[in-house]
Amino acid sequence: MAIMHHLTDSLLMAHAAGQLPEAFGLVVATHVSLCDECRARLAAFETVGGVMLDGCGEAAMSEGSLEATLARIAGRPPEAPRQAPRPGIFPAPLRDYVGGDLGAVRWRGVGGGVRQAIIPTSRAATVRLLHIPGGMAVPDHGHRGIELTLVLKGAFRDAGDRFARGDVEVATEADRHTPVAEPGDACICLAATEGPLRFTALLPRLAQPFLRI
Repeated sequence: MAIMHHLTDSLLMAHAAGQLPEAFGLVVATHVSLCDECRARLAAFETVGGVMLDGCGEAAMSEGSLEATLARIAGRPPEAPRQAPRPGIFPAPLRDYVGGDLGAVRWRGVGGGVRQAIIPTSRAATVRLLHIPGGMAVPDHGHRGIELTLVLKGAFRDAGDRFARGDVEVATEADRHTPVAEPGDACICLAATEGPLRFTALLPRLAQPFLRI
């Protein structure tokens, strides 16, 4: 699997620093689990962060902090043994959120054969799975903030670029686009957004409050 579209350095650095909303963190972690290049870049940023922490001065701790921490660790239930990766299309970070693979998703139709499943996360951003039939176009839209779209199955084309499994498209408020799923198999994506989309057509705008897009 050759991944052609990667995460930006700014997104990887924010993820390494724990500064991304949970929804975006899920997309980043899922992409990184598929992409050797971004995983190596993330590890480099995490190393830089560790070096910077080593250079920070010491912080005073309240009395008994060590004992309290050790007591909490001792009181944790033992972790279940990790199972070998199971076949499927969802990488481990996403599978943990969904509670399984594709068969565990509770889809909801949004029109035109397109289905979605919103994944519960913090309210700072929204993340959803999208199931787009082959040949179907997503209505023309813009963005309020950043949108990350990671392909899990199939492929789509947008403005001359092709995005297949593992590829991630980064869209900003400056972008307006109409992604189209390739003919054939459905395209399944994981998409995170900071705010509601800016649809051009009237019908999608009317449906937005009900579909939470």
